[in-house]
Amino acid sequence: MKNPIALLSEPSELKTPRVVQFLTRSKVAAVGWTAMRVWLGAMWIEAGVAKLWGAENPLFLHNGGAGVAGFASHAAPAYSWWGSFLHSAIVPNAGFIGIVVALAEFGIGIGLCLGLFTRAAALASLALLFTYVMSGTASVCAFYALFAIVILATWRISSWIGVDGLIAGYRQRHHKGTATSNRFGVVGTVGQAEVAA
Repeated sequence: MKNPIALLSEPSELKTPRVVQFLTRSKVAAVGWTAMRVWLGAMWIEAGVAKLWGAENPLFLHNGGAGVAGFASHAAPAYSWWGSFLHSAIVPNAGFIGIVVALAEFGIGIGLCLGLFTRAAALASLALLFTYVMSGTASVCAFYALFAIVILATWRISSWIGVDGLIAGYRQRHHKGTATSNRFGVVGTVGQAEVAA
């Protein structure tokens, strides 16, 4: 049998294709990923606002979460164990879960639109979409999930234009220097302007 490294090549020497580099590092691509992130965030805000203050408010925040209970009890789950989970855990706690769903949708939307905690918001988006799909709702879930996966895969560049990008830029500007330790073992940083004594 041949040596795997000789057959597949050295992993550290593999080059990333230029297209992938462009899509994950380019400022031009950042504008496209930002538009995708903001659009997905706007869709989540729209869904959250409908539940918090709009037409769906009585079904989620009042009447014991009637919307959640009705959805969970009449859902066509993908698996029997998920159906058991819906009937045993979701239906009895529908009032509380209705509030959580409404706040989660709104919070995910705000996070994605502002580019704040972008990875966490995209992961929460996927988790919520997972529960919807497992419960038998397809609608736009696959489309939203695709966007959330792309945002996760390109999180550095998709959050560059946003609060996460501002925070990262601030940290880069204010944490320049190299780590050093003095004769007392205290670790510090030496900036470029500091001169060794």
